[in-house]
Formats: sequence, C-alpha cells, structure tokens
Amino acid sequence: MTRKGEQFAGLTVAIVTPFKDGKVDEPALKKMVDWQIAQGTNGLCPVGTTGESPTLSTEEHERVIAVVCEHAAGRIKVMAGTGSNSTAEAIKLTKFAKSVGADGAMMVAPYYNKPTGEGFYQHYRAVAEAVEIPIILYNIPGRTAKNMEPDVVARIAEIPSVVAIKEATGSMDQASQTLAQTNLTVLSGDDSLTLPLLALGGSGIVSVVGNIVPGDMVELLKAFKAGNIAEAQRWHFKLFALCRDMLGIATNPIPVKIAMKMLGRDTGELRLPLTPLSATEETRLRKTLTDYGLI
Repeated sequence: MTRKGEQFAGLTVAIVTPFKDGKVDEPALKKMVDWQIAQGTNGLCPVGTTGESPTLSTEEHERVIAVVCEHAAGRIKVMAGTGSNSTAEAIKLTKFAKSVGADGAMMVAPYYNKPTGEGFYQHYRAVAEAVEIPIILYNIPGRTAKNMEPDVVARIAEIPSVVAIKEATGSMDQASQTLAQTNLTVLSGDDSLTLPLLALGGSGIVSVVGNIVPGDMVELLKAFKAGNIAEAQRWHFKLFALCRDMLGIATNPIPVKIAMKMLGRDTGELRLPLTPLSATEETRLRKTLTDYGLI
C-alpha cells in the first residue's frame, strides 16, 4: 500500500527547547538544528512534549517554530508541534507554522477536555479546513487522558491533509488496527518500540533519544529498510536501556535534558512544574550513558 505522508518517514527528532536564565536560548536552538542535520536526521519536531510546549507562552511557542524553520532553511523537514485542547488555538498555531515554512503540523489529540470521537473528528477537520498543511496526528492517551480509538483515527484519516500519525499508545494491537484500516504513515511515539512497529509496517519514529544519539537510530532504520533484520535487532538492543531511561527515570523531557547537560549539549534547565533529577536518579542516568559509551 502506498501511504500518505511518506515524506515524514525515517527519524524525526522531537527536539528539546533549550533555556538559559529562564528564556529560550536561540543560539543553542540553532546549534541543535545544525547538529541534527549533520547527524543524518530526516526531520525535526519543535515544541512537542519534549520541547516543553505546555510551559511556553504563545509568543515563545511561535518563536521556537520560526527559529527552527528559518534556520533549517529547507535542509531538513520540520514537523511543528501545533496541537492544543482549544481548536481555535490549534488553528492559530498551525497557521503560524505554515507562514514560517513548516513542512507539516504535528497535532496532539486535544487533552484534558476528553472529547468524544465526534469531537476529535470535528477538531481535526476544523484545522484542516482552516490551514492547508500536512497534518500528523499524535495519539498519546497517557498524557491526554483520552485514547483516539482506531475507528476514530480511520475516520479522521479520510481528511485529505491528514497524512500520518505518531502512535504513542504503547499498543501494538492498536498500531496494527491503524495500519490495517488507514493509509496513514505510522510513526512510533516510543523509541523502544521502533523496531516492533517497523515490523508491522510503520515508517519511522518521532524520537526523544534522537536528541542524544540520532545517528544510531538512523542506523537501526537503515538496517531494517535494507532487510538486515539481525543488524536492526542489534541496534534495538544496544539502544534499549537508553530509550527506557529517557522515559522510565522521570517524566520526559527531564532525563533527556539532564543527559544532554552531562554531554555538554544543553544547560539542563527545565521549567516548573518539571524539576531536576534526584542525586540517585542522576547516578543511574550517568551509569546508563557510561555503559552506552557516551561518557
């Protein structure tokens, strides 16, 4: 099956938003874009969950999208996070993302207000009718408090500009249903499930661990695409502990920002209500990075 949204296949990194003294660190953000391009990353997703979008003002949210799009300058695809639990706000952010050159809009399912299936559909339809840009659905019920069931996703997938989905339910059964019922490009929303999802027919990953080792995730994807399953499995098991720690030690993006600080790539600064790791947690993370060969 030819799937919509294949332009978003491969590795998209959900990049952190670097802060310095409480403000967005634009020079560090530009440096991050350049580094990801040099590493062979296929796409960037600014201001997603990993980019601490809930604690950015609207002005900051738009500015991060603008900086990434302008600095990328067509060298790498940009899938901007423009989701909201307010349809009007999602439309506003998505219009802005298009105006500064984003290739697509990743839109998390409306959170907290727990829409019905009809509400999910009408939300995405309203954005699609207001803005002509490829839309990537983002289903992460662990954060939104409401799962977009496969039948609902299938209905939304009939909207022409909805081309892909970031599948972060952790359920291979749900991923299988989505792949069977739609022609969406399906991207893993969990680094550790990248290989299983590829085996089902998925096309890539929107990655957290890609902030640290994008080149290794690219190698996993290349090996699978080349039919070298043993090599893909080797990369999967090498990456596994690192992937799990990015989500298992504390809430994302706390571990990845602290890991980047340990590696000299970020200040590690977070915004409340996110707080730094404890000393015990830092020791565990440092050991994982050391075992991986990064420290």
